Amino acid sequence: MKFPEVELQAHTGEVILPARTPKAVVYFFPKAFTQGCTRETIRFNELYEQFKQRGYEVYGVSTDSVETLRKFADRYGVKFKLLSDKGGKLASQLGILRPTGTAERVTYILKEGEVVHVLRGLKSADEHADRALELAQ
Repeated sequence: MKFPEVELQAHTGEVILPARTPKAVVYFFPKAFTQGCTRETIRFNELYEQFKQRGYEVYGVSTDSVETLRKFADRYGVKFKLLSDKGGKLASQLGILRPTGTAERVTYILKEGEVVHVLRGLKSADEHADRALELAQ
């Protein structure tokens, strides 16, 4: 499956097109500053250098505003880009937008814009980072 070509604004201000990144881990989280999403983001941050060593870029995506994501990244020292899917356009195209307007907790592993793995339904939020690292070869 092709990952949708949607431009998203990063917490750093730049515009990112995850589908155009050669190798990427794109994880969706429902809401910044909530317990599960904070644990998940911290764990991706802890493993970020290992993803980079394997040639992968990591993107965290939520329907939060760029400003909220900037504050979240600053508070937790996030080394990778957090992307705002305000309005849920990308989450909607992927079929993971909840009626509440937030995205489901789903992680996509991409190579050249193709989805090679999808992680969903894991019991623990911080499991996503560890499982993604196992699959990111």
